[in-house]
Amino acid sequence: MSRRGSYAKGVAKRDEILTTALEVIARNGYRGTSVRELADAVGLSQAGLLHYFSSKEELFQEVLRKRDEVDTAAFDITGDQPIEAFFGVIRHNSEVPGLVQLYAQLSTEACDPAHPAHAFFVDRYNRFRSLFGGMIRDEQAAGRIDPSLDPDRIVNLFLAAADGLQTQWMLDPTIDMSAHVAYLWHLVTRTS
Repeated sequence: MSRRGSYAKGVAKRDEILTTALEVIARNGYRGTSVRELADAVGLSQAGLLHYFSSKEELFQEVLRKRDEVDTAAFDITGDQPIEAFFGVIRHNSEVPGLVQLYAQLSTEACDPAHPAHAFFVDRYNRFRSLFGGMIRDEQAAGRIDPSLDPDRIVNLFLAAADGLQTQWMLDPTIDMSAHVAYLWHLVTRTS
């Protein structure tokens, strides 16, 4: 019985760490947040915090996974209006620059197949391709997107635009990422 309780406490502490890390990194930025600061924020030593994760890289990967979970729920990505939800997430990203920095840094580092977050990003892109590919096909079936357009290419262009706009926004915060992605959507949905 105590083993199960211990496991549940460990899961709860891990979730607390990730939730707190989302807030701290959003506020201070990826480079401005240390493992020591995250540990202090949840009442642990650095070693105690890393007890819940195999490495600093896994900790940050799990922060991004938690961010995706929170955003998916908050913006109803899998609901009736996934494109509007996608625009909402992009608007929200401008409010959490530290998480955008973390995503950009880790996604670049994870291009190396040996990086601990490599599989996470491969899976993440596959999930988003599947989700938005289905949405594009639904829009084509409803007559709102030209059926001759390749849905897989459209999805890749949207993901590339969103990621690229995040980089541009980090360099120039006056860029409205959501408005640019919405404009791309407008171009794709023009049927005449």
